[in-house]
Amino acid sequence: MLDFLVISAITTLPGIDLDMFNDEPANVATTIQLLLLLTVLSLAPSILILMTSFTRIVIVLSFVRQGLATQSMPPNQVLIGLALFLTFFIMAPIFAEINETALTPFINEEIDQEEAFYLATVPIKEFMAKHTREKDLALFMGYAGLDRPETLDDIPLTALVPAFAISELKTAFQIGFLIFIPFLVIDMIVASVLMSMGMMMLPPVMIALPFKILLFVLVDGWYLIVQSLLLSFN
Repeated sequence: MLDFLVISAITTLPGIDLDMFNDEPANVATTIQLLLLLTVLSLAPSILILMTSFTRIVIVLSFVRQGLATQSMPPNQVLIGLALFLTFFIMAPIFAEINETALTPFINEEIDQEEAFYLATVPIKEFMAKHTREKDLALFMGYAGLDRPETLDDIPLTALVPAFAISELKTAFQIGFLIFIPFLVIDMIVASVLMSMGMMMLPPVMIALPFKILLFVLVDGWYLIVQSLLLSFN
């Protein structure tokens, strides 16, 4: 009975003709579109990381964990999950605009694929350009031999994406430096107290850890970190 169901399912599955070497242009165009779609889906993780707020958020959260010196607490799964949901929250207006201006009209066959792609890239490019430093963008524009852009349409994604990525890395490290300062002060105070008491063999990190956690809890650290991240994207 099971074999019969499997065979029936296989025979009812729609077939996809990947033969590109035929004389029918329509079939060739459909095949190329399918291959392009599979390529975009395979690059989806890279698009999520390098074209959204994910990079800044996950790096800042990692700095918080390193500053606390709690080893693997919170776990990587928690930090990445929190970074993903914060990314979806921050990018929600942009995704909604893409759905309204590009995806829905394309599904309803009101616009073609090329126009849908252009309309979908406009909100993303506006977001990235807003958070990209002019110096970083000039680096890639100059390397590619492109003129100074006058409008957003003059900036290709090939130059904007890496410029946005290194700008996000710099911003994340700047926030991480500010996060490290109070934890560093606690480490220095604990180390000085231990040295004055002649307890030089006792690791300062072990003694400072409870004070770091206590300070972080008292000031509601996670709230402040998330609030700072959200305000940094305004």
